[in-house]
Amino acid sequence: MKVETREEKLKAIISWSQDNAHIRAVLLTSSLVNPGAPVDEFSDLDIEFIFEDNNRYVVDNSWVHHFGHPIAMVEEDESCFDGEHAMKMVLYDDYVKVDFKLYSKSNFLTEINQSKLCEDWDIGYKVLVDKEGLTREMKKPTYQVSIIKKPQGKEFQRILNDFWWDTTYVAKSLIRDNIFYAKFMSENNIRTDYLKPLIEWYIASEHDWNITTNKHGRLFKQYLTPEMWKKVLQTFSGEGINDNWNALFAMADLVTEIGTALSERLGYEYPTNLDADIRKYLNTVRKLPYGK
Repeated sequence: MKVETREEKLKAIISWSQDNAHIRAVLLTSSLVNPGAPVDEFSDLDIEFIFEDNNRYVVDNSWVHHFGHPIAMVEEDESCFDGEHAMKMVLYDDYVKVDFKLYSKSNFLTEINQSKLCEDWDIGYKVLVDKEGLTREMKKPTYQVSIIKKPQGKEFQRILNDFWWDTTYVAKSLIRDNIFYAKFMSENNIRTDYLKPLIEWYIASEHDWNITTNKHGRLFKQYLTPEMWKKVLQTFSGEGINDNWNALFAMADLVTEIGTALSERLGYEYPTNLDADIRKYLNTVRKLPYGK
């Protein structure tokens, strides 16, 4: 894939929009217009069309062929977004992916007149076409929506408590030889809901709470030391039961280390007794006869 291919497709979208009487404005959003976002040849085009009435373009997909040959598409109608807009996410055969957001003019105007700029626009936007000045009153993006916020004490304690609680489900699943459920708990719950925010807070605490690590840890490697990144990598596991046990304890060690550091930096109490008691439980379960 080439950046030039994406740029050519963007030009085609702009040209088509300028000639289309149903389109009143077009915006480019997301990473390509966010100065703090990583951009490469795999970055998507995020296009927002504002139609006089979007219904025709929601129902009929023939228009997406104006920009190439689609090989895959995911559609979400307005019911998924409180009636505000529809989505058509298209992968073309030149491997450029375009996420089209389809607004009706009335819904767009309602949205931009809100007291606060919506998150999708606060990340960054660029007006590509505006035939009647619809975007003139849009607030400027602050680029702050993705900045990591300092947690309140209650949230911090909940994350740590829930992390240690859910490790017990992984342990029970591993001793039962139930690898699928163990993976669900470790990857879906523990990594996503607990480990990710803890790492985000840890990084932000070292950067005066004025930093973003992008979606789902995309920039973790960039901001962690090589030693800490290695510890993060050790939390991933393969198919073997013993590998998954090792990953579980790597998660526990990582949470102890960054949780303790964060507690000191934030002035919150770390649940030392809970940590010790659950570790004792995990070690006890691991020593039981496998598959019993």
